[in-house]
Amino acid sequence: MSSEPHIFFSDVNERQGSFLRRTMLLGGATVVGGLALVGRLAHLQLFKSEEFATLATRNQFNFRQVPPPRGLIKDRNGVVIAGNRPSFRVLVVRDETKDLDQTLDLLGQLLPDTLDRRRTIIREVNAAPRFSPVPVKSDLTWEEFSKVNLHAAELPGVMADMNEARYYPHGGAYAHVVGYVAKVSDRDVQAIRDKGEQPPAILFNPGFRIGRQGIERSLDLDLRGVEGGKRVEVNARGRVVAEDIAGSRPAVQGSEVVLTLDNDVQQRALEVFGEEAGSIVVMDVRNGDILAMVSSPSFDPNLFVSGVPSKIYRALADYERRPLLDKALSGTFAPGSTFKPIVGLAAMKRGLDPSRRIVCNGSFYLGRRFACLGRHGALDLRGAIKASCNVYFMTLASEMGPDAIAETARDMGFGQTFDIGIPGQKAGLVPDREWRRKNPVRGDGKWYPGENPSYGIGQGALTVNALQLAVYTARIANGAKAVSPRLIKSVGGVEQGGSAFADLPYDPQMLQVLRDGMEAVTAAGGTGFRNSQLGLGTVKMAGKTGTAQARNYGSGSRKGAGRPWDQKDHNLFVAYAPTDNPRYAVSVIVQHGGLGGGTAGAPRAREVMKVALLKDPEIRARIESAGFEAQEDAGVREAEARGEPIDSADVGAAVPPPLTEPGQ
Repeated sequence: MSSEPHIFFSDVNERQGSFLRRTMLLGGATVVGGLALVGRLAHLQLFKSEEFATLATRNQFNFRQVPPPRGLIKDRNGVVIAGNRPSFRVLVVRDETKDLDQTLDLLGQLLPDTLDRRRTIIREVNAAPRFSPVPVKSDLTWEEFSKVNLHAAELPGVMADMNEARYYPHGGAYAHVVGYVAKVSDRDVQAIRDKGEQPPAILFNPGFRIGRQGIERSLDLDLRGVEGGKRVEVNARGRVVAEDIAGSRPAVQGSEVVLTLDNDVQQRALEVFGEEAGSIVVMDVRNGDILAMVSSPSFDPNLFVSGVPSKIYRALADYERRPLLDKALSGTFAPGSTFKPIVGLAAMKRGLDPSRRIVCNGSFYLGRRFACLGRHGALDLRGAIKASCNVYFMTLASEMGPDAIAETARDMGFGQTFDIGIPGQKAGLVPDREWRRKNPVRGDGKWYPGENPSYGIGQGALTVNALQLAVYTARIANGAKAVSPRLIKSVGGVEQGGSAFADLPYDPQMLQVLRDGMEAVTAAGGTGFRNSQLGLGTVKMAGKTGTAQARNYGSGSRKGAGRPWDQKDHNLFVAYAPTDNPRYAVSVIVQHGGLGGGTAGAPRAREVMKVALLKDPEIRARIESAGFEAQEDAGVREAEARGEPIDSADVGAAVPPPLTEPGQ
């Protein structure tokens, strides 16, 4: 067999040519690759150098949002009722931690109570935007703050700093009217998107707080301010090593809000309730300024700033006296006998002579017996208000029907809400025949005559709130104008409200009749006499008592003795002072007080009214002057009785002591 190869070159030249071709191909490919590499390097260094320098800078620097300090809320005299305070806190930045679980384990050794919130912390950290510090714990003690800083090198992504937290220095005194702040929820964000708007980035910052309830909610955009930002330099591990001051921008504090409230009056209004439930509103009858608006029992809004524990929230929500409900605006009650002047005014508008007398024998009959609280005999309108005679006003209501009463009630402020700048108001209900057609009792939609007697004494379907009662009383006291309430005095230094009031559609003499009757209520023999004496000399208070049934007692006790709290009567009282030149109106509702308007409501109105009067410079000067003159006259009479000559130096030698300041 032959051993010659199957493939062979015929000569040496052919073998050399093949080698050269391969060499040239490889060399050409190498040259092309080299040129491409050189070109790419040139492109990156000459044309892309600025872009990559920017990217490198971005890797070196982070920009972190800084929530702005919230705007202050003050009372009419500059007292801060919602402010900010320094707070030490510890934060975690997810993008700077290598292992979040391990970091939280180490942090838990320093701050054991963070272990209880571990799942919540992890959820918040994972939901936060990149490089956003997430607060893990606020209000650290100095010892805790120092401990975290001491171990900072062992805690990548953890930092401790000092920020400004919302603070309510007066606790529950303003909880309902001012509200509180809390963390932004998914519902807050969705509500903005539902409007077709894009939520601002600051809402996603874990340290940002949004207004809840009251002024904090209604003026949230004004109070928020403008967020700032810190441009910080980080090392390879992501830890902050410096701040680029030039690249940072400071946060701008929110606008300052001034309310018409008076801190001393507001505080006293909450104090007088003690453990009872209810509400008080105080208004200036000349311009509508609200000096106090309190709901009791209240709660501490500071609990909600960092997140109220579920056990505490549950306790507040389940308590039968409902501390979370704003009873001044959202709580509606039957007004009882405080409504009787409305019935009298409606009747006068339709021709009633206020001197007309109606005989009260203790009962009114219309299909059944409606009881009066006494046998008052023959009474005119002034006397009927003084005695709070059911028979008198049941008679007028039965003669007029519901539509006339409803019209006057709305003229005087019932059945409506007022633009005072905060949400949550309930208009209550002023029933009439049209309302009954839409809300039938027996299917026929008729208003039955048997409904009129209850309507005439402020019962039945009629409901009102404390703000409406104050507005109604202020309009009676003013005597000419339909005064409307104002709560927000200024925002960012810009005065709010102040528009002219419309005229009341009633003859001033009619309103004077109502005032005469209310003055008699607080005079000797009136239903509110015992507990409505101010003790301020010639400065007197006029008012109207009221007791509203919370249920049908049958033949049982109306006073609620031995009954559960929620089955007792509501007690009401409305008043204004001074009687000769009205300045302030007050409404009081004691929920399930179980007593009477003169017993439960009048003493509270008296104490709050005294503070308002003593803080008024003109009224105070009048009281002090009257006290001086009284002692001056007494000194003259004593000297005359002794037969001594009167010397001008002796007049007023015994100067009365200064009045006690409100709150002391």
